[in-house]
Amino acid sequence: MSYKIVIDSCGELLEEWKEDVRIESVPLTLSVSGENIIDDETFDQKDFLAKVAASPECPKSACPSPERYMKAFDCDADHIYGVTLSAELSGSYNSAVLGKNLILEDCPDKKIHIFNSRSASVGETLIAMKIQECEDAGLPFEDIVSIVERYIESQNTFFVLENLETLRKNGRLSKAKAFVASALKIKPVMAATDEGTICQLDQARGMNKALVKMVDYIIEKTADSEHRVLAISHCNCAARALMLKEALEERMRLARIIILDTAGVSSMYANDGGIIVVV
Repeated sequence: MSYKIVIDSCGELLEEWKEDVRIESVPLTLSVSGENIIDDETFDQKDFLAKVAASPECPKSACPSPERYMKAFDCDADHIYGVTLSAELSGSYNSAVLGKNLILEDCPDKKIHIFNSRSASVGETLIAMKIQECEDAGLPFEDIVSIVERYIESQNTFFVLENLETLRKNGRLSKAKAFVASALKIKPVMAATDEGTICQLDQARGMNKALVKMVDYIIEKTADSEHRVLAISHCNCAARALMLKEALEERMRLARIIILDTAGVSSMYANDGGIIVVV
């Protein structure tokens, strides 16, 4: 059976997916100081981070339209899947569902399912990998949907931010708290909740200590790690991501670790120096 996976641009693409017609990235639009930036293959991370740093305003994102999702779903594949960033963080999921419903009005027998990742970034990447694994095994559509939904429920997302400016600009952190945190080099250890919102697990003084604490949480919350793939995405800090990979390999057994650089939306959330881990 043929299949297609449509993933919004908050999810990083594996290199081999970029030439795979079965995988399509649907771009969100980023806005910095009134300038719109399309989060597609033309995205320039260095230029974007510079614009965010220079802007007094918080960068924003706009999800793809239902019509754009409809266009992506309008294909000859037997099975079609959408993967979006958390519905608690963006309208991308609802837009994809509307796009699916528009297709089903004319083609009610099409098999389409939209997955709310309840995560972001490489959380979406891992979900698309699980779909691909199930499709390659020849499983029925309904079984794949059930397996992947259970997989999403088992996922855990963690991140540590180097730069707290985006949190300050969007009002999640007061100016005074941001100043104190920056002056004392305090780094929050963050996570996604089961519902797909963001919570703070801990904090540490200095990035390295925060990463060590994050590793502790990853180990604590990851059952059957030897059977799981762990993904790291980094915003302009490849050496830090590699150091984290080595630290994880020393302390736990994993089936595989992948490292990707953040795309546009993930770069907006993580900001320069941020690290995201999903397992």
